[in-house]
Amino acid sequence: MTSDKKAPEKPSKAPAAHSKNRDMGSALRSVYQKTVEEAVPDDLLSLLGKLD
Repeated sequence: MTSDKKAPEKPSKAPAAHSKNRDMGSALRSVYQKTVEEAVPDDLLSLLGKLD
């Protein structure tokens, strides 16, 4: 006697989820890059200079 029951199918990752992850990663890299390139305000540099 054989069983005709199939194993439950595993839900596959939807392409939309992959696209959202890629978009989120791209947005985070963009914000990080803009932050790194941002100039340090003169007031802050002055304060840091006083620490020496």
